[in-house]
Amino acid sequence: MTHPADSHDLIRVHGARENNLADVSVELPKRRLTAFTGVSGSGKSSLVFATIAAESQRLINETYSSFVQGFMPSLARPDVDVLDGLTTAIIVDQERMGANPRSTVGTATDAYAMLRILFSRLGTPHIGSAQAFSFNVASISGAGAVTIEKGGREVKERREFSVTGGMCPRCEGRGEVSDFDLTALYDDSKSIREGALTIPNYSVSGWYGRIFAGCGFFDPDKPIAKFTKRELNALLYKEPTRIKVDGVNVTFEGLIPRIQKSFLAKDREAMQPHIRAFVDRAITFGVCPECGGTRLSALARSSRIAGKSIADVCEMQISDLAEWVRELAAGSADESAAGDGAAGGASAASLAPLLGSLGDTLDSFVAIGLGYLSLNRPSGTLSGGEAQRTKMIRHLGSSLTDVTYVFDEPTIGLHPHDIARMNDLLLQLRDKGNTVLVVEHKPEAIAIADHVVDLGPGAGTEGGRIVFEGTVEQLRGADTVTGRHLGDRTALKETVREASGAVEIRGASTHNLRGIDVDIPLGVLCVVTGVAGSGKSSLVHGSLEERDGVVVVDQSAIKGSRRSNPATYTGLLEPVRKAFAKANGVKPGLFSANSDGACPACKGAGVIYTDLAIMAGVATVCEECEGRRFQASVLEYTLGGRTIAEVLDMSVAEAERFFSGEVDGAADARIPAAHKILVRLADVGLGYLRVGQPLTTLSGGERQRIKLATRMGDKGGVYVLDEPTTGLHLADVEQLLALLDRLVDSGKSVIVIEHHQAVMAHADWIIDLGPGAGHDGGRVVFEGTPRELVADRSTLTGEHLAAYAGG
Repeated sequence: MTHPADSHDLIRVHGARENNLADVSVELPKRRLTAFTGVSGSGKSSLVFATIAAESQRLINETYSSFVQGFMPSLARPDVDVLDGLTTAIIVDQERMGANPRSTVGTATDAYAMLRILFSRLGTPHIGSAQAFSFNVASISGAGAVTIEKGGREVKERREFSVTGGMCPRCEGRGEVSDFDLTALYDDSKSIREGALTIPNYSVSGWYGRIFAGCGFFDPDKPIAKFTKRELNALLYKEPTRIKVDGVNVTFEGLIPRIQKSFLAKDREAMQPHIRAFVDRAITFGVCPECGGTRLSALARSSRIAGKSIADVCEMQISDLAEWVRELAAGSADESAAGDGAAGGASAASLAPLLGSLGDTLDSFVAIGLGYLSLNRPSGTLSGGEAQRTKMIRHLGSSLTDVTYVFDEPTIGLHPHDIARMNDLLLQLRDKGNTVLVVEHKPEAIAIADHVVDLGPGAGTEGGRIVFEGTVEQLRGADTVTGRHLGDRTALKETVREASGAVEIRGASTHNLRGIDVDIPLGVLCVVTGVAGSGKSSLVHGSLEERDGVVVVDQSAIKGSRRSNPATYTGLLEPVRKAFAKANGVKPGLFSANSDGACPACKGAGVIYTDLAIMAGVATVCEECEGRRFQASVLEYTLGGRTIAEVLDMSVAEAERFFSGEVDGAADARIPAAHKILVRLADVGLGYLRVGQPLTTLSGGERQRIKLATRMGDKGGVYVLDEPTTGLHLADVEQLLALLDRLVDSGKSVIVIEHHQAVMAHADWIIDLGPGAGHDGGRVVFEGTPRELVADRSTLTGEHLAAYAGG
């Protein structure tokens, strides 16, 4: 197809140099779907996210008033000469939704807001407006002064007021209650002045310690064990009270409410490690006994439509809820759905537009492969792929047009059956007059693109250039890594390994599993398949994680701070530090940015972090060390002609060659222990990662592969991997299959949860779950070899594998 040459119909990028981009220039057609391809680390994200989307967001922020901008992070202009034709960019990435305890799938989309309106109009008995069904609004009443106009002048009158909210008063709309282990809060054999409080940051010499010692509500020199009931109650539960300590007006508050506000209102995974350890040790959570975990007050739960409360419908599987709404819209529900006694005589017919919008939203969940979720599912529990697809639903019904939507591998976590539906939704966004930019590896998703930009030819310093622009058909014939591998098909195995034993699972019933009995073979490559939500993770993780000798390698966040990197996580840094120390006659601690060698200005972080209470924090490169993290004196020491900062800036592939001792002039850099770790990292397809790259910047797939590389030497006999192909280029999948073979051939049992047909075709044994998702899944629908699955063709997986293998 041809694209308009008018500059208004193009996004023009000239001279882009973000990260590894090598002065890239490209023109992208607007109102089309453009796919960005290339091996991992080739520069796709640097072009799409760090350049195009970042500049769009920066320019939009500049339209706000100076006052508003004062509360926003200051975004630097991307390193690019010219960016023309930008439109508003909406990023739909795989970042997990913040684990705000009040956020659910329903509140993260418009679905719950529409349900609240529906119940406020049709629910019987009628209990109030839409906020009466909100678990984020409390019911309050009281009296206060209001200013009104009377006889041309303003007068104050005292008036009664009341607000009816839907929040459960016991758990305050969280659905769970916390129970504190008091022994983790203080040592009752000591007094406050003796350091009884064992809560992080509550030391005697700190500000909190001074407040508790000087509050006057109890004797700070008396052991807590000897407190009266009144004193202990003040220590633990006293409401916020203004007091004066050391001449300063402060607020005293009991330990329990203070901890609830300062610790429990935050995302656990975002906490510092020592705070997270304290929370895990001191606090246990359980379902709220008053609301049963629904978050809603008894009044909110009492109002019903067709016999169901708003809590009931939010608990339903979304595919079932969509059907329930369709029945309401069609007027086929019970007469109670007509709203007898509801305010204003509302009826389902009068709410047809609302029911239509709600139905469309719920149908979008089903169409995008999320019909197995429920609206009350906490948003923080969604996987990266589920979170991305939930964000997408927000935009499908949007009235905005001529927007640039930016997607990061939207097919992650999707069965081949669901990819076709995802493709339809991407095309819907395009057909509404929007520009859709997609970073993608899957051939089925690349196939729908109007335009393709392929970056490479390699990763890191060997990438960052545009090696192809054109249509998908032209890409198939292009001499690039992507072009050569676009038609790759892994053949079904002629012969498969024989199992050496089995893990017997009996009566598995985690989540949607229906009392499954299955034998997982050992000594082979076993692949567990099925559509998203069919029960794969529930079966494998729920039944195997706690068993001895099982090594689980998933995509969850790696515990550690933003100072952690591949060198520290894998243990690579230890032999490197010792080699630097030995070569220069100094102590190893100098070569750690977390120890003696750290830059004093940034404490070895390389950046200065500024926390903006209500906004995301901002990181700026440290001016003193220019991001190198070390004191200037440390950078005078070298090994093989390189400083420690230069080593940490190497890619894994560069470092592997360097520590082999085969690089010219670097014979003294031969460190077998370091080289062994780097070979493993390269084996799992991470050759492009920088050795000192913060772990917080890694994708889910990269996190999984770095865990795999680290644990390849473990003594465990069973390895469990969760979608190891995530984020892998077609060319790297073959390398991964070879790695899995090496693991099995070394005597390990490998169990892989996977959607990629190449991995299915390469399996020795397949366990397929389904037939559908949620309550339509949870059963074993096939067990056998890939050839038997293709011959059988009785499941969705079998159909797609047959099409893939040309069967």
